[in-house]
Amino acid sequence: MSLTILLLGYLCGSIPFGYLIVRLKSGEDIRQSGSGATGANNVTRTAGKGAGILTLFLDALKGAVAVLLARWLVGDSGTPWVVAGAGILAVCGHCYPVWLKFKAGKGVATALGVFLVIAPWAVLGSMAVFLATVALTRYISLGSILAAAFIPLGGLIEHYLRGPLPNFAPVMTALTLVATLVIAKHHENIGRLLAGRESRFSTGPKS
Repeated sequence: MSLTILLLGYLCGSIPFGYLIVRLKSGEDIRQSGSGATGANNVTRTAGKGAGILTLFLDALKGAVAVLLARWLVGDSGTPWVVAGAGILAVCGHCYPVWLKFKAGKGVATALGVFLVIAPWAVLGSMAVFLATVALTRYISLGSILAAAFIPLGGLIEHYLRGPLPNFAPVMTALTLVATLVIAKHHENIGRLLAGRESRFSTGPKS
């Protein structure tokens, strides 16, 4: 049963909404445009704000659904490690979907959906970091990297200042591993940021 739940988490996360939205809207392959990622930022640059917002919503939704589905399937007596694992694998599914030869997005929106379910208060601080960074620099990638780096710290703050975080060990493991994966998927962006060659945010073509 646990393996089935973990597999469902991966499959849920692997639905390539950005790829499908751009394909339906223009017939293009999003992987051949811009950064080649299937996430909301590249979809916005390629197909417009409307397509990007829809991609962001659906990618976050699939992360949340993966965790909520796992919680429902394990029930009250199930292990929280399976739920945490489903969340981790949902983000892995987004980043490495079997349908797109294991190459897609960077997992930011899907991670957001997972975090909103398992540590919602930590997300508030992370979102503040993201918005402040983008407002000051107009680098979506830098905002995503710093927001991901803040998430484990946000979990600790929530646990020790607001009140005990339910299932602390598995939740913190999920926060840390997912944040690490998101940052690692931005390795090319980090290189461009250090070299001063990273593209700043723009709305792209109008939808």
